[in-house]
Amino acid sequence: MKPLSLLFLLSSAWACSEVQAARISLSDYKRILFIGDSITHAGHYVSYIETWLRQNDRRLPELIQIGLPSETCTGLSEPAHPWPRPNVHERLKRALRKTDPDLVFACYGMNDGIYHPFSEERFATYQAGLEKLIAEVDRQGAKLILLTPPPFDPMKLKGTPKIRPLGAESYAWFAIYEDYDDVVKTYSRYGLLKERDKRVLATVDFHAAVTKALAKQRKTIPDFSFHPDGVHLNADGHKVMATAIMRKLQMTESLEDLDEQLFKLVHERQTLLHYSWLTHVGHKRPSTKAGIPLPEAQKQAKVLEEKIQGHLHGR
Repeated sequence: MKPLSLLFLLSSAWACSEVQAARISLSDYKRILFIGDSITHAGHYVSYIETWLRQNDRRLPELIQIGLPSETCTGLSEPAHPWPRPNVHERLKRALRKTDPDLVFACYGMNDGIYHPFSEERFATYQAGLEKLIAEVDRQGAKLILLTPPPFDPMKLKGTPKIRPLGAESYAWFAIYEDYDDVVKTYSRYGLLKERDKRVLATVDFHAAVTKALAKQRKTIPDFSFHPDGVHLNADGHKVMATAIMRKLQMTESLEDLDEQLFKLVHERQTLLHYSWLTHVGHKRPSTKAGIPLPEAQKQAKVLEEKIQGHLHGR
């Protein structure tokens, strides 16, 4: 498949981001896999979705979250990165085989531009990487929902060496191109076009949802940000992303009435299982916390499940 150029994207209609998916109930699936980079690794948006399902008495599928910090779908790394960034394609077949999901959510793009100004060559590599991911999930017989990367927000980095102007000698995750969100936005737009692909069940526009929420907050708080470091979002930002998923699937319009204590218990359980699944699947990222063996984690998760059920029945 010939890579799409930036010119093509800019001349195309972005109606895909406004298309409402036919109602998709997550409760219709048995096991759902979330895969992505450090934004998914943080896991809050997954835990918000699980909390809503539990709170609304929906049948709960098994939600498995194996986001890996630093990961890309391109295999690209900036020269200053301490080691080659992990490539999802090193572990994707293994992850699908070991988790055996019937639905997959995938979120890539933030790291794939390697924090540099836009490059057609890097963009073509991203297109190829995303196409390879789509093909592999389809080959394994699972449904796929693509999540665009959320925006890069330099608000908290202004006036620091952590952002650099166009023409700087070098860029990296610690010295990011100041208009890097233009790159992320282009990658997001390409992902949205995949809604036309019959192998993709739906796409969810994290970039637009978070950008809109930022603009709303800045009407009263000019320096508001969900991003402490420009790249990663806090829990409130993750709630915006989770809401975008639920709205797209026509399951709810708001997550504002979630039980916060229930969320804490769910997120504790999710985090425990996340590290064990991450280790069980395997990866090549150095300096990553190892999870306890999966059978032991599942035993501990049962104890947390009892606490969750006790909280639900005591509400």
